[in-house]
Amino acid sequence: MRVQHLHPWPDTTEEAQAIQERLRPLTDLADPGPAQVRLVAGLDVAYGTDGDQVTAAVVIVEADTLTVAEQVVVTEPARFPYVPGLFAFRELPTLVTALEKLRTTPDLLVCDGYGLAHPRRFGLACHLGVLTGLPTVGVAKTSFIGQYAEPGQQRGDWAPIVDHDEVVGRALRTRSGVKPVYVSQGHRIGLDNACAHVLALSPAYRLPEPIRQADHLSRHPI
Repeated sequence: MRVQHLHPWPDTTEEAQAIQERLRPLTDLADPGPAQVRLVAGLDVAYGTDGDQVTAAVVIVEADTLTVAEQVVVTEPARFPYVPGLFAFRELPTLVTALEKLRTTPDLLVCDGYGLAHPRRFGLACHLGVLTGLPTVGVAKTSFIGQYAEPGQQRGDWAPIVDHDEVVGRALRTRSGVKPVYVSQGHRIGLDNACAHVLALSPAYRLPEPIRQADHLSRHPI
């Protein structure tokens, strides 16, 4: 799979922030995105016990059956420290390596992380979308920025996440009575469509199946 190399990996916080500011205008949040997809890639990372090794996993599933079509796992040294708002730069280099090893190009990327729901409106999902050119959704396990009312308890209930009077995502209930996930646009997909895909990909668990599979693979590489 082809990934654009639009910048060198940064060494400093200032360089990383400058990259986010430069690439942010390239995100397309107006495109409603595909209503139907055939192949969906889930992306997640895990860290070694010392935190210096990053294991990135990409798992492509068939959207209609959720069966695994292809998977790649890569372990590399971390290239950037943990800095709030710049966490993507710890994960992106290894995720890009994994994506470039794929034989198949998926129709949609779903990553464990944030997209528009980010202090500079350019989280991991936005960055991945710009680098790959693919529709991309961020699905996080915990809230990062903004405020939201608790959504209803039924599957499919949601509440907007608002930051500085701007809707940046949704708290979405994927299972009745279970804590919501936090969905935000990354690139080339609208929020309504992103949430519809997340629900379709989460028939049995809180997390969408592609991310759940990638999380397991990153923690237990084959």
